Amino acid sequence: MDIAEYELNEKLCEELIAMSEDWANENSCRGYFKNERENIEGNRIFLARENGRTVGYLFGKLEIEEKGNTVVEKGGNYFEVEELYVVPDFRSQGVGRALFDHAERALRAETRFFMVSTATKDWRRILHFYIEELGMSFWSARLFKEISGVKETAD
Repeated sequence: MDIAEYELNEKLCEELIAMSEDWANENSCRGYFKNERENIEGNRIFLARENGRTVGYLFGKLEIEEKGNTVVEKGGNYFEVEELYVVPDFRSQGVGRALFDHAERALRAETRFFMVSTATKDWRRILHFYIEELGMSFWSARLFKEISGVKETAD
């Protein structure tokens, strides 16, 4: 498997949009929707390819902490992983870990921290992956409980 960082071009953008549509159709994350070009532009993009086929991607960007928090001081930077996706038939084969490790090595001289947020419905599996397999630390959680059948409406 080949893992490398890529510059965004039209062909790659179309490929990432198609993969994100597949991910959205899996219905595995709350509120996840297919990307548009503007969701991808400005990100650092890392791809895992097997025999010329893209089997996973990670993209994100360096951010500056404006207020400061318990992890990153005010004015400090961090890499926010926007998306990490592996196609279903390549999951549990180390592709996600390899993408994360490659991005970590590529960014080590630029930042001290990686941040990840997730809206997965399979929180046990994702926490196992990020904490136990990748060695990330748990920082915060945002939980919800639906208490009625009332649907929000957009005005």
